[in-house]
Amino acid sequence: MATTDRREFLKRSAQAAATVTALAQSSGVLARDANEQFVVGVIGPGGMGSHHVDLLSKNKRVRVAYVCDVDETRLAGAAATVEKQSGAAPKAVKDLRRVLDDKSVDAVWIATPDHWHGPATILACDAGKHVYVEKPCAHNIREGRLMIEAARRNKRVVQVGTQSRSTAHVQAAMDRLQSGKIGQVLVSKAWNSQKRKSIGRANPSDPPSTLDYDLWTGPAPLVPYQSNLLPGIWRWWYNFGAGDMGNDGVHDIDLACWGLGVDTHPSSVAALGGKYFFDDDQQFPDTQYVVFEYAAEGKQPKRQLIFEQRIWSPYVQEGFENGNAFYGTEGMLLLGKRGGFKVFGPRNKLIEEVTAGEPNLPAHHQNFLECIVSGAKPNADIEINHRSSALCHLGNIATRVGGPIHFDAQAEQISGNAEAASLVRRAYRDGHWAVPPGV
Repeated sequence: MATTDRREFLKRSAQAAATVTALAQSSGVLARDANEQFVVGVIGPGGMGSHHVDLLSKNKRVRVAYVCDVDETRLAGAAATVEKQSGAAPKAVKDLRRVLDDKSVDAVWIATPDHWHGPATILACDAGKHVYVEKPCAHNIREGRLMIEAARRNKRVVQVGTQSRSTAHVQAAMDRLQSGKIGQVLVSKAWNSQKRKSIGRANPSDPPSTLDYDLWTGPAPLVPYQSNLLPGIWRWWYNFGAGDMGNDGVHDIDLACWGLGVDTHPSSVAALGGKYFFDDDQQFPDTQYVVFEYAAEGKQPKRQLIFEQRIWSPYVQEGFENGNAFYGTEGMLLLGKRGGFKVFGPRNKLIEEVTAGEPNLPAHHQNFLECIVSGAKPNADIEINHRSSALCHLGNIATRVGGPIHFDAQAEQISGNAEAASLVRRAYRDGHWAVPPGV
């Protein structure tokens, strides 16, 4: 190549690289070299959040710049973990706005109680952060839709913590279903069977001195603190959680959606259930049987998704404590998040068996980080999990009102039942800074 041609080539290459970088930055994609770290914050580093802190502080591609929690004890523990494993102490703050205001932060992990998932994600996207948020993606259906809108208008990647979407044996099982291994899948089933503990009964009391209860409550209605509300027990209360259907059940429901091949909401929901076993303050059912029907569309016939819950029954079903079954016109597939899968053909012939597999949280983290760089949609994109989480909310609503409900998939509204329709949204604390616009 002649010297002048080479100079022109290099000049054009530099211009092209600059253009790509500018386009990437304007679209929310991070243009970075292999040695550049992602600067992140972890909001809610207790419970599942502690697992995120542990993994992230060991990840050489990540610098945990912030940990954020409203409880001083949990906050101090998370900060100590990061410093011990990474060699650098993060900033420890109790107000998530401190994290979002820092323009150097690329992404946040949100592992708060459910009632904060939607508001915190929307605030983070509007602050220019990419988001990894725990499941269910939102406390209610309306907030889920607003999270999608926030992600899209800000061109942010939002990954939801249903890590089975990044797990090899689950992906292999879905490949079998999508390739027609058992014919056309018309019915899928998910079950949640395990032994939970009673949350007991309690009266209002003062919160612990280490807890900022007002900040913990956030945009939810402010109710008196009581000892069987925290930690972790919030998920059994209407104001803060989605019951076990939205806790453990959402993982299996998400896989039921994936294997059934649905990309919309159901048209109708029927449910029976309630508190059959626990005599305590828990507001959500310990026993549920929910059936979702998807309307025929194009070449797709009607399809059905079933959810069973018994959180007082620690016995396996079809070989799995929590699992899935997929019923096709030419066979059946049984799947466990832990333990692999079995494929049966005509005449119940076992034609394939995978005997091992565990949910892969590191792979889910990696998929999120890769998508921040590439701009691709992650394995558990917010729109995907919105559909799965909406099933949890619809199932809980149908159980709560004691009758079948009809759902307009496009408008995301319940018709013909005023009580059920009101539960698509929630009540908020008047004037709170975290109430999402449009609720």
